[in-house]
Amino acid sequence: MASLATAIRSALLTADPRAKAMATREVARNWRLGRLEFVFDVEMPDEPARPDQPELLPPNKMPKRGKGGSERGRIALWHSLAHIEFVAIDLALDIVGRFGGEMGREFVNDFLSVAADEAMHFALLARKLESLGSRYGELPAHGGLWQAAYETRHDIRARLAIVPMVLEARGLDVTPSTLQRVRSAGDDDGAKILERILDDEIRHVGFGTKHFIALASEAEESPQKSWQNLVSRYFRGNVKPPFNDSARLAAGLSRDFYDAIAS
Repeated sequence: MASLATAIRSALLTADPRAKAMATREVARNWRLGRLEFVFDVEMPDEPARPDQPELLPPNKMPKRGKGGSERGRIALWHSLAHIEFVAIDLALDIVGRFGGEMGREFVNDFLSVAADEAMHFALLARKLESLGSRYGELPAHGGLWQAAYETRHDIRARLAIVPMVLEARGLDVTPSTLQRVRSAGDDDGAKILERILDDEIRHVGFGTKHFIALASEAEESPQKSWQNLVSRYFRGNVKPPFNDSARLAAGLSRDFYDAIAS
């Protein structure tokens, strides 16, 4: 029987976007069916494999999307969302492959389900791009999304603090306004995709928050102060409003975490 770590590493080192999404869903399914051993016998790569396209650019070099109502603007929006979900596949796989051995089976179950969700989200968004006459990789994409994973590769608490509890929580804040714009434009299919993603992301942030609070409590530390210290140390940016307080609270991320450091 193959080890879980070997299967995860193989998926991380799959460059083709569709093949990576399929490999990720297969890892999650094989784990659920008991076909992979709870063994962490190989290291995770510092960088996952990437396709030749899209071209990855620093945030300040990214082209403007154009007006949201234009065809170019719509394609740029869906391409940006697809890229976020593509990188999210790697983030979810890596957190299991890197930290699953020390964190245990519940953690593995939670974050492999996240990986499967992200793979499904990417597939939906890639299909949406194709319906608009485009494809994933046709436009440049943000090249800094993996940075948070690399910088927290040594510390599970830092990884949980930054990836689910800052980056994914930010998705809870911005998705409703995007959903409203898409719905106002009469794009019912796009609205359904965003509704599905928002519902799933609440659960993802919830997993991160749950495991972070458990680790802080085990260390007899205040989860809120521990999170604030880690964000100050590892997050290159500001935790800024507007916040989707109801969605964050549904994920267990109450205002006493982020109010004190919001800018």
